[in-house]
Amino acid sequence: MTVAPPPTLALIGNTPLVELTGFDTGPCELFLKLESQNPGGSIKDRMAVSMIEAAERSGALKPGDTIVEATAGNTGIGLALVAAIKGYRLILVIPDKMSPEKIAHARALGADIRITRSDVGPGHPEYYQDMAARIAREAPRGYHINQFGNQANPLAHEITTGPEVWHQMDHRVDAVVCGVGSGGTLTGLSRFFARVQPECEMVLADPEGSSLAEFVRSGNLVPSGNYAVEGIGGSCVPQVADFSRVHKAYSISDRESFSTARELLKKTGIFGGPSSGTLLASALRYCREQKEPKRVVTFVCDTGSKYLSKMYNDYWMLDQGYAERPATGTLRELITRRYEEGAVITVAPEDTLLTAWQRMRMADISQVPVIENARCVGVLDESDLLLALHDDANRFKSPVREAMSSRLETVSADAALPAVYDIVNRGLVALVTEGDSFLGLITRSDLLSHLRRKLQ
Repeated sequence: MTVAPPPTLALIGNTPLVELTGFDTGPCELFLKLESQNPGGSIKDRMAVSMIEAAERSGALKPGDTIVEATAGNTGIGLALVAAIKGYRLILVIPDKMSPEKIAHARALGADIRITRSDVGPGHPEYYQDMAARIAREAPRGYHINQFGNQANPLAHEITTGPEVWHQMDHRVDAVVCGVGSGGTLTGLSRFFARVQPECEMVLADPEGSSLAEFVRSGNLVPSGNYAVEGIGGSCVPQVADFSRVHKAYSISDRESFSTARELLKKTGIFGGPSSGTLLASALRYCREQKEPKRVVTFVCDTGSKYLSKMYNDYWMLDQGYAERPATGTLRELITRRYEEGAVITVAPEDTLLTAWQRMRMADISQVPVIENARCVGVLDESDLLLALHDDANRFKSPVREAMSSRLETVSADAALPAVYDIVNRGLVALVTEGDSFLGLITRSDLLSHLRRKLQ
C-alpha cells in the first residue's frame, strides 16, 4: 500500500504558469512559471524533498541523523521545511550576503544557522561548501546532503518541473531560460527536453560577476567578481551541472536584476526575488533578439517577500547605489531618509523614554531626532538613554525632554560635503536644515554609503 506524503509536502510542485504582459518581448511569447508558490516560497522545495527522500530510500539518512548543507538560503528553507516535517535536525551554512528574511525563515523552521563569509572561494576554510562538508564530518551522525553533487537534485526537475512545463505549454516550448546555483534546474530540464523536444534551446541567465556565463561562451572559467544577486552564479561549475545543451548565456548586472524584478511587481503584481529579475532580464533580451516568433519559458524562482529589507527597500537601494537621488553637489545628496517623506524615525519632547527606546529598537537605529512643530529641538541617543536610566528603570516613564541633548550641530542643506566631516569626526550627528525646517540626519553610515556609491 502506498503511503501518501504529508499534506504540506504534497503541495510542492504543480506551480502556475502565466503569460507575461506589459513588457516588450519582441516577436515572442514569454511565460513565467511561478515557483514562488511552493510551500517554502521557492523552486528549491522540489530538490529538497527529492534529496531527502532519496537518501531515506538508500539508507544513507536514518531517523536521528543530522542533515548538513551549504546554501544561499532557499535550499536551506526547503530542507528546513522537509526536515521539520520528518523530524531531522538540520545545520545550514549560509554566506553572509544573504537576506535576513531567508535566514529568519530557516531559523523559524528549526534550522541551526552558521553564517560564514561570502567573499572567499573554494579551498578556503570559510567557503560555505567546504565548511558544510567539514561540519558534516565532525557532527555526530552528520549527513552532508550536498545539493551541488547530489543526483536527486536534477532528477527532481527532470521528473517534475520539466513535465509540468511541457504540459502547461501544450507541448510547444522553443526556449527555456534559467539560472545556475547548484545546477539542478538547468540539468534536469536539459535532460527532459532532450528527450521530448531536442530543438528546445536552453539559455543561461547569470549575474554579472559570476564566472558561468563566460564558461558557456568560451569554455573558460574566468575569476569571479562580487555581485549582490542571491542564489545563482558562482566561481566554479557545480558537479551536477550539465551545460552541454546551453545555447546562449547572458550576464545581468545587479542593478538591472533588481530593477527588472521591481518592474515585474509594479506591472503584473508578481512578487519575485533578485534571481527572478536576472532570469526575466535575460529572457527579455533573448526574446527581443529573435527574428521569428518563439514560445519562451522562464521562472519566478522565489518570492520577493524574502527581500523586503533589501531590493524592495527604497533606502537600501539608495544606500547600495542601485537607485540615485538627483546630483546637486550639496548635502541634499547624502540625506537618504528624508523627514518630508516620512522616512525619519522621530519622537516628540513629551514622548516617554520607553516610547523612544522602542522606536529605536524596532528601526535598529542608535539615535532619534526630537521634533516639535516641524523643528528639530534635540537629539536622543543610546548614551542619553543609559545615562538617564542606569540606576532607575522607572525613568522609562520620564519624558524625552529630560534626557535629550539640546546641543545641536546643524548644517545647511546647500552646504558642500566638507561641512559635515568636522561634525561626524567629533562623534556627533549632523542635522541638515533649510531655514528653520528639519530635512534629515547625516551619520557616519550615510557618509560611508555615499563613498561606496562612488565605486558604481
